[in-house]
Amino acid sequence: MTYKGYEAYITIDEQAGIMHGEIINLRDVITFQGKSVRELKKALADSVEDYLAFCKERGEEAVHRRCVDGVHDSQDVRRHC
Repeated sequence: MTYKGYEAYITIDEQAGIMHGEIINLRDVITFQGKSVRELKKALADSVEDYLAFCKERGEEAVHRRCVDGVHDSQDVRRHC
């Protein structure tokens, strides 16, 4: 699942009836959750927008990490918030 270039890894907790996501191409840890695909997509978008607003407030930039077949390489791709 992606939003504005941020890629997320999704897991399902069948017992709890909820899906968890974590953005994987970012230095910072951002997680989100939802009980449906629709909720999960909205939670991802909200989390990314909150993160970008946080970066902007602090005068920092978001730093994407490149992924190749799900594996991060050591070269960072800098993008402005």
